[in-house]
Order: sequence, then C-alpha cells, then structure tokens
Amino acid sequence: MSLKMVKHLYGNAYLLLVCTTLIWGGNAVAGKLAVGEVSPAVLVAFRWLGVVALIAIFARKSMRDDWPVLRQHLPFLFLLGAVGFTLFNTLFYIAAQRTEALNIGILQGAIPVFVMLGSFIFFRSVVTQLQMLGVAITIIGVIVVASRGDLQRLIQLELNSGDLIMLTACGLYAAYTVALRRRPQVSGLAMFSTMSVGALVTSLPFLGYEIISGDFAWPSTKGWLIVGFVVIFPSFLSQIFFLRGVQLVGPSRAGVFVNLVPVFAAILSVLILAEVFSLFHGLALVFVLGGIALSERGKPETERG
Repeated sequence: MSLKMVKHLYGNAYLLLVCTTLIWGGNAVAGKLAVGEVSPAVLVAFRWLGVVALIAIFARKSMRDDWPVLRQHLPFLFLLGAVGFTLFNTLFYIAAQRTEALNIGILQGAIPVFVMLGSFIFFRSVVTQLQMLGVAITIIGVIVVASRGDLQRLIQLELNSGDLIMLTACGLYAAYTVALRRRPQVSGLAMFSTMSVGALVTSLPFLGYEIISGDFAWPSTKGWLIVGFVVIFPSFLSQIFFLRGVQLVGPSRAGVFVNLVPVFAAILSVLILAEVFSLFHGLALVFVLGGIALSERGKPETERG
C-alpha cells in the first residue's frame, strides 16, 4: 500500500469510523475465543502492557509536549483508566465466559443511553421527551437480551450472570464517558496514553487476585494470538481511528457510528463463532438501535453537531 493511499484512507472519516466499530464488534468475538485460552485478568494486563509498549514507540512526543498539564491531572486520568479500561475490560472478558458474544455486542449498544442518563444525573443535561422514550425502548431491548426473550425467567429472576456482568461493565464505561467532560486540555493521544498507563498499573491487583484464587491461566498459542489482536486492534488502532474520525467530522457525527457495534458483533458472532441468531436477538437489536435512534433524533438543538 502506497503512502499516498494511506494518507487518503486516513483522511476518510467514514471509513475510519466504520473500521473502528467493526474492530469493537470483533472484540466481543475475541473475548469469547479467549475462554479456556487465557484468563481474563491476564488478558487485560497483557493488553495494556502491549499498548504502553506501543505508546513508548509512537506517542512519546505527544506525552512530552503535554506533560506539564498531564502531571497536574494524573490521579484523575489514572482513575479514568482504571474505570474505563481496566474494570470495563476485566468484566467484559469475565462476561464472555458466561454468555454469548451476540449478547455482549447487543448490550454494548445500550452504552450511549446510559451515558445520556449519567449526563442528566450528574450534569443536569437537558433530556427531551423523545429521548426519554428512546431510553425506555432501549431498556426493553436490554430486558429482552437478559431474559432471553422469556418473561417468565425475568419474573423468576433467572437471569444469565454473564449478561448482568456485562451490564455492569456498560454502566462503568458510561460513567467513564460522562467523566470525560472533565478532561484536561491536552491532545487525545496524550490523554489516551496516560490513561493506558493507569490501566496497566490498576490491572495488576486483579492479576494478583486471579493468581491467588487459582483462576490464573497463562496464554496458550491461541491465547497469545488473541492478546496480540486486542492490543493492536481494539486497544490501539481503533482508538487512533476514532480520534481521527472525531477530528474530521466532530464528536456528534462520529458518535452515531458507535451504533454499528452491536450490528457488527452480531454478524461476526454468527460468522466466526457459529452462534445461533435467535428471534429474541433480532427483537433486542431492533429495540436497542431503535431507542438509540430516537434518542439521537430527540437531542436538544444545542447538542447537535
């Protein structure tokens, strides 16, 4: 691939954003493939160790230029890394051991709605009636996934633990996203780099607990391939692609593309893992994506990009 073509692709926001969401959808499949090949805390620790190594190569200048500001906000940025990267990913990979990748992908689709609710609770952001309707519809989709389309299971509280863990992970990622409103005025790459270091540091206690509890599993050959994938693609390239996409078209238009994550996760789960796409999966996708679409349409004029 020529340098000219690379520059052309790097200037195509829509291609970059579609690739980003495809990679994020693929992370659900990677989490499922990791079961029995590498334990969750090991995968998370190696994931952020790999990212920090890449940062040392590619992001040194950004870190050096923004260090005076970064240094003043290290506790906050490390906390963001702990919540948005370490805790989210640890629960994500634990959930993958207990539920289908299809469910993980669909539940991830609810994150934008959780973010909207968090913004309302903590920052009193304006929420319109149409947005509230979108929230209600999205929650119905989440309930359909959690109950496997069987309301009797919901009534009897026979819910899949993996789905509940994934919902908790989504709540944590939404909290991380809302907290980004307080981000310092530094480049996106420098901020991501600092949070990644925080993620690596805070992943170590979870790794220690996994070793003590006897759940530690060193990566197999396949496990190392999965580690390599999540380091290079979901953890590094997708972040660069998304930051560039936001730079080219703005955060509001870029954020809409996140709605593709559950769609790609569903497609990849069927194609790669041969998971069965049931009627309740289809209904859940319709509710989740429909709710998000209503929420986007109902945004106050001041939030439209």
